[in-house]
Amino acid sequence: MPFPQPAPTPPVCPAPLGAEAPPPREVPHFPPVRVRGGRYPFRRLVRSRRRAVALGLAVTAAALVAAGPVDEAGRSRGHPADGPPAPSPTAPTGAERRGPPAASVSAPVRITDAATVRLLRPGDRVDVIAAGQTATGTDAQVVARGALVTRIPEPGDVGEGALVVLTVPRSTAVRLAGAGATARLAVTLW
Repeated sequence: MPFPQPAPTPPVCPAPLGAEAPPPREVPHFPPVRVRGGRYPFRRLVRSRRRAVALGLAVTAAALVAAGPVDEAGRSRGHPADGPPAPSPTAPTGAERRGPPAASVSAPVRITDAATVRLLRPGDRVDVIAAGQTATGTDAQVVARGALVTRIPEPGDVGEGALVVLTVPRSTAVRLAGAGATARLAVTLW
């Protein structure tokens, strides 16, 4: 026996919009709501730390640029040519500074590693390092900083060591001569 089908219900027409809504009223004045702490204090803390780190990196970068390397004329790279030149990195210090300014002299220096000398060109700046034997082993120290390479040997003239001519202050030339007599000398490029 078949089940009786329910009679279809007539469609209900919705009421017009706004018929059930209350009449509009004026919103009372109230002070703005200020939320302290918020839902995500950790995110705000991380964001402020990122800003602090970015600021610290920017200040550090500016300080490094200001104290950066100098060119042959003694000026910082990237700065205009006018103005007094910066002091040379090989300028004398302490008691030597009280006397007359140190004159630059040419100092011939025999560099032990001839292959390193082939990398040099006139006008390069180098640090000269003296390595000598001591009772505790090998001791190395910087003898000259920022020495200007004036002459290099011809390619066929490089043998057991290479004779390089450097322009340095007179006091540095004395240290170079003393170190060359007792230790092996090497250079590092700037």
